[in-house]
Amino acid sequence: MLGKRRRISRIVKNGRSVILPMDHGITKPEKGIENVDRVVKEVQEYIDAVVVHKGVAKHSAVLAEMDAALIIHLSASTAHANDPNDKRIITSVEKAIALGADAVSVHINVGSKTEAEQIEKVGIISETCDEYGIPLLAMMYPRGSIEVNTETVRHAARIGYELGADILKVPYVQKFEEVVNVCDIPVVVAGGSKGSEEEFLKRVYDALTKGASGVAAGRNVFNSDQPVRIAKALHMLVHGNVPLEEVVKYERSMVVG
Repeated sequence: MLGKRRRISRIVKNGRSVILPMDHGITKPEKGIENVDRVVKEVQEYIDAVVVHKGVAKHSAVLAEMDAALIIHLSASTAHANDPNDKRIITSVEKAIALGADAVSVHINVGSKTEAEQIEKVGIISETCDEYGIPLLAMMYPRGSIEVNTETVRHAARIGYELGADILKVPYVQKFEEVVNVCDIPVVVAGGSKGSEEEFLKRVYDALTKGASGVAAGRNVFNSDQPVRIAKALHMLVHGNVPLEEVVKYERSMVVG
């Protein structure tokens, strides 16, 4: 599929990618996403793609001009719901195309009460993506009744692959090579909750050494007081193949206040 290959090449460059998800606002307003345009403008030099919901894309003054690829997120739930793990489809592939998307993304919570419905809908979405030549990024998370471990993350990744995804985003586990080995498509490691920056960079580095194609980190970037510093550090790891020690040294040297 020529269209998919061309669009994926904007997101995954030389087999690697730094993706900035900023689709968190429906779940709950996170620190740092009050002004998505400001963050994207600061970090765009160091990212390959940004993930947003359709409303953010509609009102943005920056996304249309940025070099990074645009990924429109199709699913959502709120922190106030009876079941926050119940991800619902809130827009279409066609709408994403109208907004200028290079790809779309969906979130599936494997092990949740509504896992079956989520799988069913994403399976159909993947076929629509094939029709239009639009890459599908599947965010696959073990949630609800199951733990996050190598076995469950490996299975979640395989589910996304079987459903027709073109790129997978999964949580970090120490045996990340076992996750990558069940899929012959790019697998990027999720950034996870905001925590120690050095520990975050170490997780990303470890995943890269075990076959990850990059990172999709949101809160660890936009929650930072200096998003550009973290974005540059990720770019150094993912695209520069800079040793972890040097990246951590740079990160420490750039901390202000």
